[in-house]
Amino acid sequence: MRTAIDVGGTFTDVAAWDGAHLRTGKVTTTSDQSEGVIAGLAAHSRHGARLVHGTTAATNAVLQRSGARTILVTDAGFEDLIEIGRQDRPSLYDLDATRTTPLVPRGDRVGVSGRARPGVSGERIAGLDEVAERVAGLDPEAVAVSLLYAFEHGGRELEVAAALASRLPGIPISISSEVVAEFREYERLSTTVLNAYLVPVVAAYLERLATVVTDVGVVGPPSVMRSSGGLTSLETAARLPTSIVLSGPAGGVVASSALGTALGVRSVISFDMGGTSTDVCRIEGGRPLVAYERAIDGLPCLMPAVAIHTVGAGGGSVAWVDSGGALRVGPRSAGALPGPASYGRGGVEPTVTDADLVVGRIGSDVRLGGTVDLDEAAALRAMAGLTAPTGLSADAVALGVIEVVEAHMERAVRKVSVAQGVDPRDSILVAFGGAGGLHATALARRLDMAGVVIPAHAGVFSAVGLLLAAPRADAARSVLLRTGEALDAYARQVVVEAIAALGANGHDAETVAVLADVRYLGQSHETSVPYRIGDGWDALAAAFHDAHLRVNGFARRGDPIEVATIRAEAIARPELVWSELPEHVPAGEAERGARTVLTTGGVVDARVVWRSGLAPGAEVVGPAVIEEPESTTFLGARECARMHDTGALEVSW
Repeated sequence: MRTAIDVGGTFTDVAAWDGAHLRTGKVTTTSDQSEGVIAGLAAHSRHGARLVHGTTAATNAVLQRSGARTILVTDAGFEDLIEIGRQDRPSLYDLDATRTTPLVPRGDRVGVSGRARPGVSGERIAGLDEVAERVAGLDPEAVAVSLLYAFEHGGRELEVAAALASRLPGIPISISSEVVAEFREYERLSTTVLNAYLVPVVAAYLERLATVVTDVGVVGPPSVMRSSGGLTSLETAARLPTSIVLSGPAGGVVASSALGTALGVRSVISFDMGGTSTDVCRIEGGRPLVAYERAIDGLPCLMPAVAIHTVGAGGGSVAWVDSGGALRVGPRSAGALPGPASYGRGGVEPTVTDADLVVGRIGSDVRLGGTVDLDEAAALRAMAGLTAPTGLSADAVALGVIEVVEAHMERAVRKVSVAQGVDPRDSILVAFGGAGGLHATALARRLDMAGVVIPAHAGVFSAVGLLLAAPRADAARSVLLRTGEALDAYARQVVVEAIAALGANGHDAETVAVLADVRYLGQSHETSVPYRIGDGWDALAAAFHDAHLRVNGFARRGDPIEVATIRAEAIARPELVWSELPEHVPAGEAERGARTVLTTGGVVDARVVWRSGLAPGAEVVGPAVIEEPESTTFLGARECARMHDTGALEVSW
């Protein structure tokens, strides 16, 4: 028996599998996430289950800047690299743009002498006792060590760490050669600092969680979802919290991949709209796109993560009017407390959920997430608060909020498709999350996509993905090769590292994939391409040229190439696969009457259907509202949803 719990900004989702049946549910997210986890286990799990966890503990610590006081130890003369960064201009014409404040202020950065040279391990470091004394005098809660060329030779960092550990017993020390052995000093340093900053907070949360869940019948240590879409041990997550920053959203991507494969769909875009944000990710051939560098609130992080693009557009996103009189939505969210005005918890600001309630997409008699009674009058009052600055009626404001939030989400889908040279018209939108089905068809039709799939258990689909995830370990090493002489030797070395890391967590590798980050000589960015050991340099070059043409629109097949980094992914066998989930069996009466829904074309009479009552093959033609315990789907006029054997709704128009 396994229970998966995914913590979101508004709700904590639960999916429990006992070998034959899948039970799902939601509870309200708590400020201390472990309290919500306990509530979810008590309400929906059974004694004797093992826990699989998707957490936002690391993400929240970054966003709220609530991590540990961290001291940075780096080469003398490079203490300010964390602040200098790159000469990127994300807002080229914004005169008020500000850079992200470093996690380590200037006074907490310590330089060491004896700089290494490329290709050699470097001389022994002089004055380490003085360095350790200085660091100790700064009263650190964590220490990050990142030295030049440590991606080639980590010995100097180990020497520094040993001196610090003898002077600072019990203080966690992160060294870059163990956190991320990749070149580009600034990004490696940033990742190491971020890891050190998060270790005390995340480790304390996970240790507390492991203790308290035993009181409600959990057996064995919990597993934690990695950002890359696989499971890891509690100990590894506590040591490398940068690997779980996208822990929760990755579950939905895993589940979308499995569903797309089951439906025989090659190109899928997952669309997860929750209470706080919307996450989208492109999936090709059952494999999610994985990014090996991303920024977390402006802080570069080199840990592999499913290539999710997030926008602050969820059910709890607050609507407001800017200084120019334009209606805006998000990124600020009402969260779980006080939540949208309609939650009746003291919230008064209008949100997307309030707008959906006012127009009738959500029924006033619905218990949101199965736990929250809605107050339609409060939602109307919140919308009325924007009538004066916009000059619109409350109903028109609600429609405007929906239009604005759907425009935000459209741009997000374009970011993972059109902006990467992929035509979204060839893709299916897999929509889930508590609010995903309410806006999915309008979004897909804006982009002329091939269709929409609303999976079974859509409201807790990310938690279902945690159950389907396999244990995984990643390894990477920057090599900077211009010939194939040592290519296979390095690839085997990285494979051994990944398999060993997976084995350290108690799992055997079922599949191992090797990827190479390749670029044209002199190019400033790389393209990751799969590589099979033994194929050789020419085969890798051909694969790179093809990938570069597909992504960037051109290839220079006669130009020399360089392999910057070699990566390996070791994946164990998952304990649950999609085919083992039970087929949909209708239960209860499908017809729930009708209600009026306000649309941009006027008021329509929408059929109300209870999803569980639909048999495989049944069709629902819009305008219609399809309700279920954890989410709601809205179908516009002439949109048709057909129930698949898996319990998924396939929507076409």
